Amino acid sequence: MSVFVDTSALYALLVETEEDHRAVLRSFEQLLRKGRALFTTNYVVVESAALLQHRFGLAPIRDLVDRLLPVVTVRWVTEALHRRGFARLVARDRRQLSLVDCVSFEFMEEEGIQQALALDRDFEDEGFNTLPSQHRGR
Repeated sequence: MSVFVDTSALYALLVETEEDHRAVLRSFEQLLRKGRALFTTNYVVVESAALLQHRFGLAPIRDLVDRLLPVVTVRWVTEALHRRGFARLVARDRRQLSLVDCVSFEFMEEEGIQQALALDRDFEDEGFNTLPSQHRGR
C-alpha cells in the first residue's frame, strides 16, 4: 500500500526542533522498513523548499534533496491534475485550504492512496488516514 508524503511531514522530518519531529521520524522509518511506496508531487517539493529556505536557508533543502527525496517518488503535476485541484479548492471555499493540498488530494484519489504522512488536519477532513497515527492534526 502506498503512502503520500505531505509538506508538513517533510518539514517535521528535516527540522529537529519541530514539535512532531520524533513522531514523524518514527512513522517514516517504519514505512521504509515495511517497504511501503512513498509518493509526493512536485508541488509539495516546491512548497517544502520555499518554506525551508525562507526559515532556515539552503542547508535543509540539501537534506531534502540528498536524504529524503531519494526514497520518495515525486510525481509531476499534469495540467489536468492541476485543474482538478483548482476546481476542488474553489468548491471547498475554505480560506485555509491550499491549492497544493487540493492537488495532493486529487492525486491521492487518482492513485488510490488512502494514507498520508501528514500533520495537516485537512487530509483527515478530506477522508484520508494520516500518520503518525497518534497525531490528530492541527
